Amino acid sequence: MTSSGWIGYGPARGLTLTPGQRRTMPAMTTTTFTIRHDGVTIPVSRGGRGRPLVLCPGLCSTQADLHELTELLRRDHDVVTFDLRGHGLATRADRYSFDAFLGDLDAVMAELDLPSPPLLVGYSLGADLVVHHAAERPNPVAGLVLVDGANPVPEPFLTEADLPVFRAMWEDQVARQGSEVSLTAQDILDLNLELDVLRPAILDRYRKIDRPISMIASTSMAGGGDGPAQRYNRLWRAGVERLARELPHVSTSWLDADHGLVFTHAPQIARIIRRLVRC
Repeated sequence: MTSSGWIGYGPARGLTLTPGQRRTMPAMTTTTFTIRHDGVTIPVSRGGRGRPLVLCPGLCSTQADLHELTELLRRDHDVVTFDLRGHGLATRADRYSFDAFLGDLDAVMAELDLPSPPLLVGYSLGADLVVHHAAERPNPVAGLVLVDGANPVPEPFLTEADLPVFRAMWEDQVARQGSEVSLTAQDILDLNLELDVLRPAILDRYRKIDRPISMIASTSMAGGGDGPAQRYNRLWRAGVERLARELPHVSTSWLDADHGLVFTHAPQIARIIRRLVRC
């Protein structure tokens, strides 16, 4: 598997916002503020024009990493994005479980005063979070766009034999990202093991959502090459195909990319979202 595959993807470096900073763009302004929740400070940025959209980053990615996609979306939307606990400008936390990250999204959604229900867009882990939020919380949403996450894979990704390889990969990633991500390699491994339990059953959450849902999926999420990557890619595609088969109202778009598609294919993703919203 390539280093740019799966959840171990090392995000590209990009713009870093600071709390309280205002950044003027042509015809629009970005405002930042913070939310205190569960002992954690969550930095939030908002800017753009049009219908509200909330963009939730994934594991080991930050709102700064997603700046290209964010700026493209702000041409058509009032975009809110933020850093999850232990990521970017958010503070460290004692817990990095799925429920803890879901609580971060819940806290942001509860704080927003939007003029109409937002479109929820989530990348990787962020896609799982927005599905669980929309299924379990009372906040109204306009729809969901899931970018290479919330995949009902037919079987767990990680086998016992995989654990040493993935632990080493995430140790290397943690070392490369430095202060950008506060999670340890063990934190990342534990969360992936938790996702391996949650994702095969996520169809039950999908069925509780009565709003439009769209999936944007990578064709080779673990990259190219032989060996384990082929199994991960096959499982990923099988999960998306399962979603389309069991819930045909969920629309699916494929991009010829790996799991880093939000960094390598931001214009294509923005165009897909623009087309979906106009349908």
